Amino acid sequence: MNILVLEPYYGGSHKAFLTSLLHHLPYSFDLLTLPAHSWKWRMRLAAPHFAGVIASDSRYKAKGFDLILCSSLVDVAALRGLLPQTLRDVPCLTYFHENQFAYPVQLTEARDVHFGLTNLTTALAADRLAFNSQYNLDSFLTGCRELLAKMPDMRLAGYEEKIRAKTTILHPGLDFDQLDSCPAGRQTGQAPVLVWNHRWEHDKNPEMFFHTLYELAELGVPFALLVLGESFKARPPVFAQAVRKLAGRIIHFGYAEDRQEYCRLLGQGDIVVSTARHEFYGLAVLEAVRVGCRPLLPDRLSYQELFAPEFRYADGEFGQRLAMAMEAGRLAADEAHALTSRFSWPELAGSYRQWFESLG
Repeated sequence: MNILVLEPYYGGSHKAFLTSLLHHLPYSFDLLTLPAHSWKWRMRLAAPHFAGVIASDSRYKAKGFDLILCSSLVDVAALRGLLPQTLRDVPCLTYFHENQFAYPVQLTEARDVHFGLTNLTTALAADRLAFNSQYNLDSFLTGCRELLAKMPDMRLAGYEEKIRAKTTILHPGLDFDQLDSCPAGRQTGQAPVLVWNHRWEHDKNPEMFFHTLYELAELGVPFALLVLGESFKARPPVFAQAVRKLAGRIIHFGYAEDRQEYCRLLGQGDIVVSTARHEFYGLAVLEAVRVGCRPLLPDRLSYQELFAPEFRYADGEFGQRLAMAMEAGRLAADEAHALTSRFSWPELAGSYRQWFESLG
């Protein structure tokens, strides 16, 4: 099959997903992309932009595409109205890495419901949909219901049933080869090494994580700390506080630009922790678990789909469960692989082929 891919935010997890998709699936892909910035402008205007690029380039008309694949940042309803006539009836698939009803906004911003509505019309206009987790789909439909309940003198009859009927849950596959080839740096007798490898933003609730560590430090509990994950200009103040208060326990504190260095650092960890208020999937946790870190995760969000209850904590239990996880220590290699292998591309590629070929 010849597949045209439209991605207006080609960076981060979106780029990693497409790179792996092209590597593991036996199709011919043509990518039309934009750099990963200005997401609001991308969501508003990527559809007319891409339609214009396609209309002005004869190669797209001559190619004969079997499918069009979009991320949820493409307004598919607008796209289908603006594409050249020869492409308007080509089946269109949309992959939802996130949804704009549940995606966290800056603390100083109000949520713009129009982005959620664009997700809704995209879901109605696309031929098939895939969400990266059940939580992503559920929070999307909850957002639709709550917003449409406010709608005056109009009805969208049966919209939820239509969306569910064409939706598949497809976890994003992971390539574990580099992680598997990176030797663990753990040394016997060391204090437990705690890992934070999430974005440095408020929706990941770093305050809860670090304040718990302050309490452990005051009690004299031995531990060391690896803080990874991407940071931005506006970062929660607790990170600057933590680097001072926990200075004697820090192995690494900052984003690891080099992938091999990131893998090496992860290999030194014992416990990977999430205190997130929001998570559509959890790639960072899965990577850490693959190298042997024992996960300790909220009993909600997407984590309920990924890990058994023994690795999840209820609200109010975090400190107690962290102490228990530190006592249990890191996972054995066979246990780490058993927990993560079902999320690898070799395990998931067949489901992706089925999704594509159902309309091909």
